[in-house]
Amino acid sequence: MVSAVSPHPRAALLGVAERIDGQRLEKVEAVGKNLLLSFEDGTIVRSHLRMNGRWHVEPAGRPILGRPWLVLRGESWQAVQRNGPVLELGRGRTASLGPDIMSSPPDLAGMLARLRGTDQRRAVGEALLDQRLVAGIWNMWKAEALFGARVSPWPALREISDERLTAVLAEAADLMQASRRPRRRSVYRGAGRPCPRCGTPIRSWPQGDDARMAYWCPSCQAGTEPPGA
Repeated sequence: MVSAVSPHPRAALLGVAERIDGQRLEKVEAVGKNLLLSFEDGTIVRSHLRMNGRWHVEPAGRPILGRPWLVLRGESWQAVQRNGPVLELGRGRTASLGPDIMSSPPDLAGMLARLRGTDQRRAVGEALLDQRLVAGIWNMWKAEALFGARVSPWPALREISDERLTAVLAEAADLMQASRRPRRRSVYRGAGRPCPRCGTPIRSWPQGDDARMAYWCPSCQAGTEPPGA
């Protein structure tokens, strides 16, 4: 059983803590960038941390400083969520997410099928960030996976073979599942720095409707260039 409180006033208005207080937490699973907490009565709490949120697991009874969004206390441990802009009851949009890049083993065939089922005029770098196609890849890992597979972010999906697209997905899965080990980034936020493979200056350019910055080596990832660059 866990006790649940929401010290943050915005979080308290959501009514999440009251719904789960005193229940048994049965399962915690990561789905893409979401964390789903399942309780004994079937209640599911979805947490999405965006860029600044954090969960901390620490010994029970440690003083709680500030006003976290959610505190779950058990007999020996407590979990504290801070700066969690998305905290809600239910699965939210997770039911429509694509296969999770962090699954072990990753469903590369399922990811490829979803990528082939979308508009093939979409740039590969933009499509990789669509959580409905592949869940869990974010901008840094998009850049690093494309660099590792020597694929430019800019060609349309129809220009990329299944073999090369699968290689990008496999690279993303390998990098992200090994991300707990310190590793220097190759291209992400490296505009102007020399490529670690060939020395060519890394380039950057906004990509997609959200204008997320793409990073790539124009020599190692030669091919289609961004429109208007």
